[in-house]
Amino acid sequence: MNFKQLEAFLAFMTTGSTIEAAQRLGSSQPAVSRLLSQFETDLGVPLFVRRKGRLHPTAEAESLLPDVQNMISDAESLQRHVNQLRLGGQRRTLIRVQLPSTVAQSVMPAVVESFLSDHPDVALEVLVGTYETSEVAVLGREADLALVRSPPMNSGLAMLRRLATEAVCIMPPGHPLQTLDEIGPADLIGVDLVLLGRQRSLRLQIDQAFRQGRMMPQIKAEVHSVEMACRLAAQGIGVSIVNGLFARLCQDMGIVCRPFRPRIDYCVGMATLAGQPPHPLVPELVQRILDAMA
Repeated sequence: MNFKQLEAFLAFMTTGSTIEAAQRLGSSQPAVSRLLSQFETDLGVPLFVRRKGRLHPTAEAESLLPDVQNMISDAESLQRHVNQLRLGGQRRTLIRVQLPSTVAQSVMPAVVESFLSDHPDVALEVLVGTYETSEVAVLGREADLALVRSPPMNSGLAMLRRLATEAVCIMPPGHPLQTLDEIGPADLIGVDLVLLGRQRSLRLQIDQAFRQGRMMPQIKAEVHSVEMACRLAAQGIGVSIVNGLFARLCQDMGIVCRPFRPRIDYCVGMATLAGQPPHPLVPELVQRILDAMA
C-alpha cells in the first residue's frame, strides 16, 4: 500500500468514476484503474465490483473510506507544517494561490504587499499555471485557491467569486483597425495575427468564428500567455484576440482594445476545494485579487 493508491481510492470514492478521478489527480484513467487494482490486491479485501463496465465500491470500501480520508488529511497537515517551517517557523500560516502568469505578474505584487502588511503572521506562496493545471493543483491540495474558468472542468471545486468579461481585439496605437468600433473575422483578413496556443478554449472559439465566416486567419505568431500576446501586439508584430479582463491588466503596455464580434463571453473565478472550509483569510485574499483585477 502506498500514498498514490490512497489518493486514487479517495478520488474514485469521491467522484464515483475512474475517468473523473484521473482528471482530479491529473493522471490517466488506466493509471487510476491500475492503482485501484493494486490497492485492492495489497489489502486483500474486495473493494470493487464491476457492473456493466463500471466499477462500484463494495461495503468494505465504504467502511475503509473514513480511515483513508484521515490518513490523507494527516499527510496534508504534515506537508503544511513542513511548508510553514520552510517559510519561517511554526507561527506563520501559509496560503498558496495559483494564477495565470498575466495575473500573477501584473496584480500580485501590490496584493501581496498590502495583504502581508495587514497579516504579518501569514506567508504567501504564489504559483503560476494554466487554468487546467490550477484546477488539478487545488484538487491535489497543492494550492489553497486558484483562478480557473467558470464553470470549472472538474468536479470537487467550490467557486468563491466570479468575474465575467468578453474577448477583445488588441493592437498598437495608430493601427488602421483602431478606427472601428468593433472588429470581426472579415476585418482581419490579410492582417498578421498573434494568437494564443491551440489548446486554449478561447483559441478554439476564435478558430470557430473564422471557420463560420469561411475565412483563414493569417497567423504570425502563437503564444501561451495574454501578457506575451499584448507585448507582441504593442510592438506591432500582429493583432491579437484575448480575454478582455486580462487585456485591461496590460494597458500600460500601450495597446488599444476593441470588442471582437461575434461576441465571445468569458468567465473566470477563484476556486477552492469543495467540502473543505478554506482558511479564514482566504476569502479576504480572493476579494483583494479580484478587486485588483476588476
